[in-house]
Parts: sequence; structure tokens; C-alpha cells
Amino acid sequence: MTDPETSSAAHTIDTSVPHSARIWNYWLGGKDNYPVDEQAGDAYTAVFPGIVTIARSSRAFLRRTITHLVTEAGIRQFLDVGTGLPTAENTHEVAQRLAPESRIVYVDNDPLVLAHARALLTSTPEGATAYVDADVLDPKRILAAAAETLDLGRPTALILSNILGHVADHATARAIVTDLMAALPSGSYLAVNDGSRGVDPVFEQAQDAYNESGAVPYNLRSIEEITAYFDGLELLEPGVVSVPLWRPEAGSPAPDMIGEHGGVGRKP
Repeated sequence: MTDPETSSAAHTIDTSVPHSARIWNYWLGGKDNYPVDEQAGDAYTAVFPGIVTIARSSRAFLRRTITHLVTEAGIRQFLDVGTGLPTAENTHEVAQRLAPESRIVYVDNDPLVLAHARALLTSTPEGATAYVDADVLDPKRILAAAAETLDLGRPTALILSNILGHVADHATARAIVTDLMAALPSGSYLAVNDGSRGVDPVFEQAQDAYNESGAVPYNLRSIEEITAYFDGLELLEPGVVSVPLWRPEAGSPAPDMIGEHGGVGRKP
């Protein structure tokens, strides 16, 4: 969960106020957070312990989608918008482990993420990894900066993991997806996952209370709203589903449905 408000590297990192990206990092088991974030994260989990499962299931969904895109779809370019703080199994780690020549551009505008950009800017010699300081609300800037590392004339996977919920208006979020995908050629892919409504009322109550606390809001979407991001694309099976149900790994325990939905679509 990253903050799409305008920021720059020059902005001061405020360690006295909890921040969604740092809280998410804490739930993932990361270390790039402060006591105020741990306190906020613990307060949330006291109301809804399942948020840790959602955070880790989201990361597992990312790993499985990247694996499919590399091994089955032959994708070697990734534009990951709203990357958040680096933890384990980041996009470039998964992609370049499978195909060292993969090229990845991360996009975020959080000052703490920028401060840790060097952790993301690691790459195999055959590939490339770059970081762009840009706002999710500015697709033109994202695409222009990404083109310095990626060949946007070749199929590219657009990754939007837990970022569109930070866009208050769903129509605006859909327009962002449309603008970004419009710049990518046939054979490109879209992977989206976000917190969802209609599955777990306790999760919804906890998130609504968090949004009312003065923190940067994260808006849960209906399953229909998340599915709408794939309009005009060819949805891969099994469609938009609760993320543990999207192509679970063979031999894994039967997954439970949670309030986090996602899918992958191909541009015809």
C-alpha cells in the first residue's frame, strides 16, 4: 500500500506519523519501518488479524503472476507501479531468477521508498532494474521515464499491486489503467490485485476505521470494480478471484477466500 500523493526525494521522512507503506512492510515481515508504524500495524491486527494473511497472500500472488508471465507468456519487461518498500521476492528478483535478461522499472513516489532505491537498483548483468520517482496519477510521466529503460514497442507487463486503492475515485483509477495499457503493444499484460469488498465484513470495518483515522486512505473495491480494470483485455483463467485462488502452487493446502482480489489480462 503506497502513497500516491505528490512527493520528492527532498521531502522529509516523518517518523512520528504512521505510514501505509511502512505498515505494509511491517506486516510482510520487513524491517523498513518505525515504532509508530508497528504500533499502528498492531492496532489494526488487534481488530483484524487477517490483514497479515492478506499482505502475504498479495506478495505470493505477485510471485506467481511474475512466474507465469516469464515462463509461460515469455515476458521480459515489467513496469511495476506503486512498488512500495523492498521486501523479499520483489518483481526483479522473481523475474531475473527465471530470465536474467529481464528488465524492470519500479515506480513510486514515497520518500522512504526513494531512500531505499539502491536496494531495488540491483540487477543481473544481462538485465536492468531502474527506479522512477513518479505519481500514479501521472501516467504520461511514468511512461516517459519508463521508456528510458524499457522498449515500450515490445510486450511489457504492467503490475499494479495494492496501489489503485489509493486512488479515491474508481473512474480515475480505471482511466489510469487505460492510459498506461494504451501505450503498450499487443501481447502486453496487466496484473492487478487490490483489497476487496464483499468477502469479509470485519476486514471492511477495520479498513474503514483506518481510513477515518487521518491516515492516507486505501479504498477497498468491489469485485466488479476490480474486474473492470481488465475491460478490453483477455482475462486469463481463472479470471478475477481472491488471490490465493489464482493458480495456487501444486501441492499447497487448499486456499481460503480472503478480501483481496486480482487477475491477469492480455492485451489482444
